[in-house]
Amino acid sequence: MKLDVKVITNLKTKEAQDTVKKATKQAIKDVITDIAQDAIEQSPVLTGNNRRSIMFEVGPGGEVAKEDLTGAVYSTSGYGGFLETGTVRRAATPYFKPALDRHSRYLDDRIKVHLG
Repeated sequence: MKLDVKVITNLKTKEAQDTVKKATKQAIKDVITDIAQDAIEQSPVLTGNNRRSIMFEVGPGGEVAKEDLTGAVYSTSGYGGFLETGTVRRAATPYFKPALDRHSRYLDDRIKVHLG
């Protein structure tokens, strides 16, 4: 799951724009961390490999969140997507999407907190 945020402001000064951008970056970091923790806790467990493989990053940089104001939560187990969506032989056990749904709605509130 990848979360891209586009911030559009009508702020005239660079200082105000920079302040909003900094608050947005911190809010994305907070929300992505919460999503990752929730996904780890909700991931189906047989061996624990998928739970241990769940990673997150906030852009710019990294392998998935390469652009500014992006965040990503992903599994490197090789089968995390199959657990999420299911297969012909296995029913879906969603753990990423519910975590995203629970936490992404708080992004606006987190930005406001960091603008404090």
